[in-house]
Amino acid sequence: MKKPVLIIMAAGMGSRYGGLKQIDPIDSQGHIIMDFSIYDAKKAGFEEVIFIIKKENEKDFKEVIGERVSRFMKVHYVFQDINNIPEGFSVPEGRVKPWGTGHAVLSAIDTVDAPFAVINADDYYGADAFKKIYDFLTTHQDDEKYHYTMVGYVLENTLTENGHVARGVCVTDENGYLIGIDERTHIEKRPEGTAYTEDGETWTVIPAGSTVSMNMWGFSASFMKELAARFPAFLEKAITENPMKGEYFLPSVVGDLLAEGKADAKVLTSTDRWYGVTYKEDKPVVVKAMQQMKDEGKYPEYLWEA
Repeated sequence: MKKPVLIIMAAGMGSRYGGLKQIDPIDSQGHIIMDFSIYDAKKAGFEEVIFIIKKENEKDFKEVIGERVSRFMKVHYVFQDINNIPEGFSVPEGRVKPWGTGHAVLSAIDTVDAPFAVINADDYYGADAFKKIYDFLTTHQDDEKYHYTMVGYVLENTLTENGHVARGVCVTDENGYLIGIDERTHIEKRPEGTAYTEDGETWTVIPAGSTVSMNMWGFSASFMKELAARFPAFLEKAITENPMKGEYFLPSVVGDLLAEGKADAKVLTSTDRWYGVTYKEDKPVVVKAMQQMKDEGKYPEYLWEA
């Protein structure tokens, strides 16, 4: 079995945050959130990382993180390009929005031929999650089904005090396998509990302790083939029905494979606290948390000293 590879989706600009939040330092040593994720991944056993970025950010990205990490991990750069779509399709006039997380990962199809984990660049997942996902990827192989996994988090551990968040609320069977994900694009803390709204007026409470997806997935190499095969049908529908904003989402592809009986997806749960910078006001919280973990000995002051 080939060693698992880590894919980091870092091509999205943070519109709510107001800039390229993926490379914004969160401590006095100049580390960014990705440093901590890659450090945890390396400790778990990963030796190779693929950054999915925009071509125009390549120079900054290499200077801020790529070059220092490359001394300890094998590093690849892959570019998500809105124009990278199958022959016979064209980008709708006026569209600038990327094609989503499924398209981002598909950008790495020529670079990956091994099991792989996928994470967001601007989310802190915690060491436990990387250990669990690496252990799964090194002990499971496809047979009559594809065997995938995701790391889920306790909803209350993934919220911000500074606004709303989008989360996928997981539905699992009695054995912890994923049945589906209910995408909730507007979740926030309310007096009655954590709740979501679809219209800004009606609120529905989400049960305390619910498991949510933070886009930390583990796949066999088969998933790349499925992403490629299903992308044209997505484009046909999106270009007709939602040409400016239609997105090819990873969970949607997984959901289709589950519904067809072609795959299963084990939900591994982490009790770690999520940290991220959805809004500028979140940054001080992340800075404080990272320093506290250093003070507790979970991380060294300088992550990449030889």
